[in-house]
Amino acid sequence: MPISDAEAVVMEALWRSSPRSAEDVVAALAGDTGWAEGTIKTLLNRLLNKGAISAARDGRRYLYSPVLQREAWVQQQSEGLLARLFGGRVAPLVAHFSERGKLSPADIAELKRLVSELDEGEGDDER
Repeated sequence: MPISDAEAVVMEALWRSSPRSAEDVVAALAGDTGWAEGTIKTLLNRLLNKGAISAARDGRRYLYSPVLQREAWVQQQSEGLLARLFGGRVAPLVAHFSERGKLSPADIAELKRLVSELDEGEGDDER
């Protein structure tokens, strides 16, 4: 399910801690975002209508919890980025950051380790 950047901020608050009341979400976000209470509550309602979060009655208030898991959202976002900017391929993405000096020595070492693990895994399949 597609969620906007603003909705993703609200989701992050719920992924960090849930269930949360609307007041808890407002308290968690208002200072950092500068958003008014009404804006945050509107975003909660949008997420509820999309099925990204659920609401459970707790007395006179509702407690909100994520339905959309962060891992699924990150996968959706990363696949969308790759498709839009790099034709769905990872190598051009890595090359892009490499050419602009955005990869630290630790990043390069981690990439080498991951590639090595991939090579070893492919060797197991061929046997």
